[in-house]
Order: sequence, then structure tokens, then C-alpha cells
Amino acid sequence: MQNVLNALRALEEIAERQPIGVAELARAMELPKSSVQRSLLTLHEAGWIRPAAGTPTRWAVTAKALYVGRRATGELGLRDAAVPVMEELRRQCGETVHLAVPEGDRVVLIERLETSQPVRIVLPLGQDLPVHASANGKAILAAGPVATLERQLVGELAEFTATTITDPDRLRAELAEVRRRGYAINSGEWRADVSAVAAAVLGVDGLPVASLSVNVPTSRMTDASGAQFAAMVVVAAERLGHALGNANSSAVGGSC
Repeated sequence: MQNVLNALRALEEIAERQPIGVAELARAMELPKSSVQRSLLTLHEAGWIRPAAGTPTRWAVTAKALYVGRRATGELGLRDAAVPVMEELRRQCGETVHLAVPEGDRVVLIERLETSQPVRIVLPLGQDLPVHASANGKAILAAGPVATLERQLVGELAEFTATTITDPDRLRAELAEVRRRGYAINSGEWRADVSAVAAAVLGVDGLPVASLSVNVPTSRMTDASGAQFAAMVVVAAERLGHALGNANSSAVGGSC
């Protein structure tokens, strides 16, 4: 039983710190290197981890972990429906497209289609997005229950950049505007170099099950391009809502 627990702990640490070597992993787990090495061999044989950059000295998790995680949360069906919509959106806008989902009071990135442009936005799958400082977060927050918003406002709103909204009343007003226009905008509120526009995807109960966003370097976001991206992402979110079975789907805005 202890060997199984060690292997599961090792998998969690690798996912958090990848790529990671045996010595670093042993220190993190406070276990002998020999015990950690046995766990690594077990995980590798089972297909959960792989050598990073083609060398067995450092390890990273495989797509198996992502697949199982999606099956556990029901995200795989969402992703299957979303990818064709995301591909069409990327073709139209030529920029990186993200799919994010609400998990409790968090918003998590679960799929990404990258632009072919050399300067691009790259975020890891599984990344938590700040709910009040990302387009995806604001889109989902604006479309969700008031109770979810008020929980977000209980504590202090973190300030990431000079444009982050940290005042609760300003955030409430911003979300009212998101609901009015149908999409949310992030103008460097989380990272100064990242701007985005997003719209919530509504489920059959009218609540947000996901959000789609177009994500660009701030240097490429203009008023004109932002308006174009907004029109595209609203339509894409509505299409995905229909694909998921919401015949009355209408998007309510957001971006990373």
C-alpha cells in the first residue's frame, strides 16, 4: 500500500514541478532516492509519465493524466464538442483560442488552439485563470449566479497589473456591462502583455458551463480588432451552447 501511495504522491509532484529529476523529486517528497526511483519506474511502465526532452533523467506527465482528469469531471464530452468550434474560430481570427470551465469558484483552462503567428500567448492546460482579471473569468462570472460573484468579493481582489479591477463596485459595474454587450474584455489586467475577449457558453439550465476566448499579445489588440474578435467569439459560444443541447443558448461575455 505504501508503494502505491508513494507513486501517487510522485505523480502529483511531477505534475506540479515538471520536468523534474529524481534528486529534486526525492527532496520534495522527503523520501530516499531509491524509493522515488521505484515509483518513477512504476508510473513510466503504466504510461503516466515520460522522459522529458528525450532523456530519462527528468520526467513529465503524459496525456493519460489529462484524459483521466477530463473523464472524471465530464470535460471530455465538452472538449469533443468544442474543438470543431474552436478550430473555426481560430481560422476566422488567426489568433490563439482558449476553452475554460468553472470549477467551484475557480476558472480553469482546459483546451488551447494556438495561432501560427510567431508572437503568441501560451498558457499551460490546467492553468487557473484569475476570475476577476481574465476575460474567461469575467465572462463566466457575469453569466453565473449572483452568489458566486459575492463569494469572489468576500476577500481582497488581487492586483496583478495597473489595470486590474480591485474595487468590488467597479467589478460589479464591469460585469453588468459584460452582460449588456454579451462579451468580456481583458486589457492586460492579469498580465500586461496579454489581452483577450471572451464569451460564456451556457448550458441547458442557462448557467455557464464554459467560456471561449480569443487571446492576443496586447501589442496586437486594437479597438477595431477587439470588436471583430468579440463578434466572432459571441457567435462561437452560441454555436457551442447549441451543440451541447441548449437550444436557447446566448453568450454572455469574457477572456484570459
